[in-house]
Amino acid sequence: MSRIGKKPVAVPQGVTASVDGQTVTAKGPKGELKFVVNDEVLVKLEEGEIAVQPRDQSKDARSKWGMSRTQIQNLLQGVKDGFERRLEITGVGYRAAMQGKNLQLALGFSHDVIYEAPQGVTIAVPKPTEIVVTGVDKQVVGQVAAEIRKYRGPEPYKGKGVRYAGERIVRKEGKKK
Repeated sequence: MSRIGKKPVAVPQGVTASVDGQTVTAKGPKGELKFVVNDEVLVKLEEGEIAVQPRDQSKDARSKWGMSRTQIQNLLQGVKDGFERRLEITGVGYRAAMQGKNLQLALGFSHDVIYEAPQGVTIAVPKPTEIVVTGVDKQVVGQVAAEIRKYRGPEPYKGKGVRYAGERIVRKEGKKK
């Protein structure tokens, strides 16, 4: 039994949610999102709460039950508050800047890396060593942050590179004489 799937998702104030067959739609102050739930999971909207249940007790249906509930919860939270992912840049000469709507990264390559943000995602650079990715869809925000981090991930000897805020880098010992 899915412990997460058992709990119904409460629709927050200021958000209107509707269930049409397998499609869950949420409208809020930040925007509108849709999520199509897998056919093996049953979705119902009752008294301001969205309940999720597996159609049968097969292993496949039960495995998609908790994930579907979490996706719906992220959908509702996204249209109400939005999601944010912070990245930190460490290293001499490593910096970020905005070039119009594009992110310009100086990461020690012979050229600057230009990253175009997809639609629905906003990138801000409050400091040259800090990047803030915000948006309504949690999956897209996380994907954008991962793509930016991938250009120069943190290396284990000095910790230089792009990392998530609060991420702990396991350091290695350098050469010994």
